Amino acid sequence: MDYAYQDVQLPSESDRDALHGALATLTIGNADPSGMRGYLDSDFLRFLYTLAITPDVAGRALEIGSNPYFMTALLRMHRPGLALDGVNYFPSEPATFQQDVRWVDGQQQWSEVFHSFNTNLEADQLPVEDGAYSLILFCEVLEHFTNDPMAALRELSRVLQPGGQLVLTTPNVARFDNVRAMLEGWSIYDPYSGYGPYGRHNREYTRHELHELMMHAGFEAEVSFTSDVHLNRGGKVADAVIVEFLRNTPNREHDLGQYLFTRWRKVREPSPGLPRWLYRSYPDSALA
Repeated sequence: MDYAYQDVQLPSESDRDALHGALATLTIGNADPSGMRGYLDSDFLRFLYTLAITPDVAGRALEIGSNPYFMTALLRMHRPGLALDGVNYFPSEPATFQQDVRWVDGQQQWSEVFHSFNTNLEADQLPVEDGAYSLILFCEVLEHFTNDPMAALRELSRVLQPGGQLVLTTPNVARFDNVRAMLEGWSIYDPYSGYGPYGRHNREYTRHELHELMMHAGFEAEVSFTSDVHLNRGGKVADAVIVEFLRNTPNREHDLGQYLFTRWRKVREPSPGLPRWLYRSYPDSALA
């Protein structure tokens, strides 16, 4: 089934092929690039949707979870006005580190040194001043947090200018694939990861939950939609049966895509307390 959002302008088929070809050449230092190709192939359309909702503006920008730099490379090529800082979290790395990244776009060879803050946003502050950035990209990170997403959002709000924008993408827990899995008796939870707790999806969100969380953090939605970016897995229950089942839930047709694509504007400081629908076993005075 096709839940692709039709109002976002994506590159033409030939331009997509060229972009994919460029990203397929990307290497990080001396690391073996073979493991990155499957990720690129499965999520390439997600990168294009993310680029499409990223404003073409000039200023300082922060990209959370920039490694393996596919999105970073797209931004360097197609959002040249952005001065990018990165954030990654590798416990074995120093507080700041850099990686040499190379790729080829047509006849142009790119060789970049990407600098990153090595920061656990659930626990630590970024080493930058308040309001340092006019734009933040926060893509495919929220679902990896283990304990305190509000701490991370408060920190992102701190370093974002008033009126600044935040592009956020994350898997949609209410996606069509998950509906099918539950109907067939399969778990929708992510497997344990050899990379540890942060290597898996610890908490995915519905579209409504994401809006509740971001409004609590002081943001107002500018763009919000769901879309598939690759084929659904398929299964024993036919699509038509699931669609008929979902028709009994109003507006569910807008929330079935694999990913949540959103852009937010900072309109106020975060609300005090922790949203009680998301947190438990805290003193009541800590909940809101």
